[in-house]
Amino acid sequence: MAEAVYILCAITSIACCVLLLRGWLNSRSRLLFWSGLSFAGYAINNVLLFVDLVVVPTAIDLALLRSATALVATTIIVFGLVWESR
Repeated sequence: MAEAVYILCAITSIACCVLLLRGWLNSRSRLLFWSGLSFAGYAINNVLLFVDLVVVPTAIDLALLRSATALVATTIIVFGLVWESR
């Protein structure tokens, strides 16, 4: 059951990324761009979570890489929010 949740979270993040970046292409709103990039990072994080816990559960520990992608994605959205507030 957990595998289905991991896959659905990855699909949802990818869909959000695509929709946000498509909206950015239409309106050129920079906040949509930063949000789309952030959701791309979250999608990568969710894919890494699936790979880490389902595909190779004992062979390799990808926790550090998953944490790094989440940190980068969160930093991107915070940077975008601060940049747009000016």
